[in-house]
Amino acid sequence: MPSIASTPRTLAVAAMLFAGIVSPSQAADFYAGKSIDLLIGAAPAGGYDIYGRSLGRHLGRHIPGNPTIVAKNMPGAGSARVGGFISAIAPKDGTAIAALMPGAIVGQLLDPKAEALFDPTKVIYLGTANNGTRVCVSRPDSKVKTFDDALTEKASFGGVSANDSTRDYAYLHKRTAGAQYNVVTGYAGTADIALALERGEIDGACGWDWASFKAQRPDWIRDKKVNVILQVGREPNEELTRMGVPSVWKYVKTDTARKIVGLVIGQQVFQRPYVVPPGTPAERVATLRAAFDATMSDPQYLAEAAKLRIDISPLPGGKVQEVVQDLYATPKDIVEQARRAISP
Repeated sequence: MPSIASTPRTLAVAAMLFAGIVSPSQAADFYAGKSIDLLIGAAPAGGYDIYGRSLGRHLGRHIPGNPTIVAKNMPGAGSARVGGFISAIAPKDGTAIAALMPGAIVGQLLDPKAEALFDPTKVIYLGTANNGTRVCVSRPDSKVKTFDDALTEKASFGGVSANDSTRDYAYLHKRTAGAQYNVVTGYAGTADIALALERGEIDGACGWDWASFKAQRPDWIRDKKVNVILQVGREPNEELTRMGVPSVWKYVKTDTARKIVGLVIGQQVFQRPYVVPPGTPAERVATLRAAFDATMSDPQYLAEAAKLRIDISPLPGGKVQEVVQDLYATPKDIVEQARRAISP
């Protein structure tokens, strides 16, 4: 009989433990004098850009060797483009990180026509900076002043493209709650949607992250330049509830519709996910995950986040990895109905 020290299971466990132990000096030797590309899968000036660049200003201090973090925008295909780049082209040595939209992660699950630019279950998640609530908003001079109005009044709501929450959620509320607005897509991002609202081109928009909305347009809320007509989340948001904004669950009447909405909005658990390529060495993953977690509790980072009015409610990378795997294990019939619900 082999000794305990040499059993295959014990050796395997020891190997995994060893892989997770990272010597700060070894990490510093690798990262000293290097730079890390932080690739933001969204257009400049939007919520994902604000979050990504803020993270980039602080993350390097928590990585041994203090590498320079270089933020770059790589929008396209609802951030699936940067997902493809990080999976197939970016170096797999811990010097490339991608900031993805959650729609890019669930896009291939919910959109059968989506080009498989990357496998969301194979990229390695460092964590998410935010998990939260999305909202629908409308112009004060629109006929749609409440979500109940959206159930009867004709209007135009703006969206970006497939895999982007502004488009997907707009259709979701049409199919599961009966909203009557038309969805106008093709905007580059929420910054463009905001301009379209100001110009009167559209009546409103859905799928806007509440934390991003507050960061991008704080004056709209302060000066009542917009109606916040619906909150969308697994649980009610206390701030929005105090404002009298109704929950999406008020308008979802059937058990099947609840399952569909639950699947689609499951992505809100990881609203600001950051990933590294499949095949990145375990010791580099451990270093970057530890640095991400440390940044999320860094007083300097949190002070900047408060000034930017962005909400920081993080989840660690391992938890995000589990949530993504669970979403991709959803029964096929619910997935198929959810696909139809968010499609034009």
